[in-house]
Amino acid sequence: MTKTYAVIGDPIDHSLSPALHNAAYLFLGMDCTYIAYRIPKGELESDIESLKKIGVAGFNVTIPHKVDMMQLLNYTDEECRLVGATNTVVNDVGYLNGYNTDVDGFLDPLRGRKIDCKGLDVLLLGAGGTARAIVAAFSKEKIHKITVANRTEERAQSLIRFAHQLGLESDYSDLKNAGDIAGSYKFIVNATSVGLKGIGCPISTKRIGKDSIVYDIVYMPVETPLIEQSKNQGATIIYGWEMLLAQAMKSFEIWHKIPAPYEAMKLTLLGRF
Repeated sequence: MTKTYAVIGDPIDHSLSPALHNAAYLFLGMDCTYIAYRIPKGELESDIESLKKIGVAGFNVTIPHKVDMMQLLNYTDEECRLVGATNTVVNDVGYLNGYNTDVDGFLDPLRGRKIDCKGLDVLLLGAGGTARAIVAAFSKEKIHKITVANRTEERAQSLIRFAHQLGLESDYSDLKNAGDIAGSYKFIVNATSVGLKGIGCPISTKRIGKDSIVYDIVYMPVETPLIEQSKNQGATIIYGWEMLLAQAMKSFEIWHKIPAPYEAMKLTLLGRF
């Protein structure tokens, strides 16, 4: 019997998850299918009951449900509890187990490049849901300090308090001035949506140089203006698609308990761009 998996969120049409997972199933000859399922805000609880009834074996959770989904889980892993959000759920005969693959998904490309983050200073642009997972990830890597640059200070302060709880030094910078201080940081991470569809750069890159590492979690286009400009300045680049792929592979492995086919999923992902 075919097992069905899904990604839930709103909007959901742009999701690359169905292409990634279905490519993996095809490659491995698995009798599984993966669909995108739109759940508008406010309808989460009733729609999750529907997914349970039709026996969906597992699902990914994206905006705007990552935090609210936590209330509907029977079990959460350590990363979920730390970040306060879930993005991967296993349906074990109506018993829902929640996991968060954002933290390790973010760290995978760093580990792959053998980048040691211990003692480094990080400039983090943005203070949304993914930024929280990034702070949690950096706390695991024992960085020295994280400066949060955001349009609104209020939201940034909440993230700074979270960083302090994890034992990290943390402070605030106005996003407009962040480009001027970027040269003082080894690591610059863009967790805003600026650069999506190739429009705009979140900060000025004139102070980014060959000693900088620039990680942009925006994955469409592959070369965002931030990445393109930082690359021209000689910086080490980490692409948003790498995090997306690492997260998808981790979800696959949680559901199926076998290694995800990296090459098949990577070729599918990059083919979509």
